Amino acid sequence: MARPRFHLAFPVRDLAEARAFYGGLLGCPEGRSAPDWVDFDFHGHQIVAHLASAADAASTNLVDGEAVPVRHFGVIMEPDAWRALADRLVAAGTRFLIAPQTRFAGQPGEQQTMFFLDPSGNALEFKAFADDAQIFAKSVFAK
Repeated sequence: MARPRFHLAFPVRDLAEARAFYGGLLGCPEGRSAPDWVDFDFHGHQIVAHLASAADAASTNLVDGEAVPVRHFGVIMEPDAWRALADRLVAAGTRFLIAPQTRFAGQPGEQQTMFFLDPSGNALEFKAFADDAQIFAKSVFAK
């Protein structure tokens, strides 16, 4: 059986900005659209940018010493694809909330990660695991 794909709808302030960001910068092919929404193929998953006011996305939690936006979405990539995207975003002058880096170095779940905002203020995380078998590994973190 094929792996299920997720569907995520989120608010954007401007569809032209969303098309430039998701379709142009991130390279997500555009699907169906209407005057107030547009579908994108987000690495095999369907995301839908809806023209609307964004909710407050300022809340954060500390993860490995970084203030991670609570409300965010993203994708887990192969390490080479992650590095290529990180390089493209750096070259494009992207302002990162959390710059490309290694999280949980030497621990279960070691991963490359980066966070940035789309033009409407939606937080995105792109990551790549050193070992895919560790994606759902359990770790005990101090509370």
